[in-house]
Amino acid sequence: MSAMRLHGYFRSTASYRVRVALNLKRLSCDQFSHHLRKGEQRAPAYLAINPQGLVPALELDGGAVLTQSLAICEYLDEIAPDPPLLPADPLPRARVRAFAQAIGCDIHPVQNLKILDRLRALGLDEDAVTGWARTTIEEGLDACDRLIAGSPGRYCFGDAVTLADICLVPQLVNARRFGAVLRWPRLLAIEAACLSLPAFADAVPERQADAE
Repeated sequence: MSAMRLHGYFRSTASYRVRVALNLKRLSCDQFSHHLRKGEQRAPAYLAINPQGLVPALELDGGAVLTQSLAICEYLDEIAPDPPLLPADPLPRARVRAFAQAIGCDIHPVQNLKILDRLRALGLDEDAVTGWARTTIEEGLDACDRLIAGSPGRYCFGDAVTLADICLVPQLVNARRFGAVLRWPRLLAIEAACLSLPAFADAVPERQADAE
């Protein structure tokens, strides 16, 4: 058994980020699925691991638990620094973090399952719920596209994969799922470059053991 245990779900974009980071770092990890649409993340046994009832959660050897995908990715970057997920210099490092947080803090949370279910509970029909998610994604990715407009290279910030790319690729999966207009040629080119790498290709939702 691996020293680490990743609790996730194949369709969770936050879990997808951590799978990519683990692959890039060549770190082994046992994976445990919690079906979000069936509410398995709210089971008492899982809430004992992550009281937020969210995925992913990473259990470490010795019993410590990490939550929140960006924090997990940065932890992995610190324990296995090669290849680095953040630039060494403070200014580009801050820009990568800002891009990653634009997705992880501003786009993804307000179009995830928990929020969409609350909109349904308030009486919105499925078209309105889907429209909410689609608009949130399109407006957010418009901003992300502008954030990297002055940054040439194969990936978001140059010719090395960073935390920004790890956040972007899963979010584009959600963009397609909710019917967003894919009007960002640069973002799509970055996605294609990332998916040519085994670390990303092996982490895609449809290749996971719990895929449906």
